[in-house]
Amino acid sequence: MKLLDHLEEWLIATLMGAATLITFASVVHRYGSGVDALQPILAHVHMSWAQELTIYLFVWMAKFGAAYGVRTGIHVGVDVLINKLGDKNRAVFIVFGLLAGALFTSIVGTLGATFVWEIGHTDQTSVDLELPMWLVYLAVPCGSYLMSFRFLQVTWSFIKTGDLPKHDHAHVEGMDDETAQADWDVVEENLHPHGLKYGDEKQ
Repeated sequence: MKLLDHLEEWLIATLMGAATLITFASVVHRYGSGVDALQPILAHVHMSWAQELTIYLFVWMAKFGAAYGVRTGIHVGVDVLINKLGDKNRAVFIVFGLLAGALFTSIVGTLGATFVWEIGHTDQTSVDLELPMWLVYLAVPCGSYLMSFRFLQVTWSFIKTGDLPKHDHAHVEGMDDETAQADWDVVEENLHPHGLKYGDEKQ
């Protein structure tokens, strides 16, 4: 699992970094072309493909980022009513919600895989890069199946330990954690369903 976790994180970081660099290069090229001294050099550089590639990189990043969000508890949900339930009833709703997420994303992944299979037997390519469109849409089944797996992983962990992944929305790098936490305590209460050990942790 650690290998998959690191691969997921490196993939997201690489896609985000690549999209950022390409966008930066495209902007520099656009404005640099208006400078007389640079125009003879940049006139031979064509970057009409940059926008299209950036969009595709962000699509892939978003799909894998969604799976990462399930694993780390980043996705926000309003769970005021669920958090007021007792442990047994809350556990039932949490497991149901997680399994529903796994089912939904697996259905999306299957539909996406079917679409990729069908479009793979055509000659459709992207406008600027002329990439096979099945390669672009492959992000849907890959990201959705990984997200479904993460839902099942979190479900299994919750059943065994009673814990849910939780992201600290109050934490800001370089900021006093106690001060930040004090400002977010009320909001954090209902951003996520509480695990079964929530009561013990508060004590």
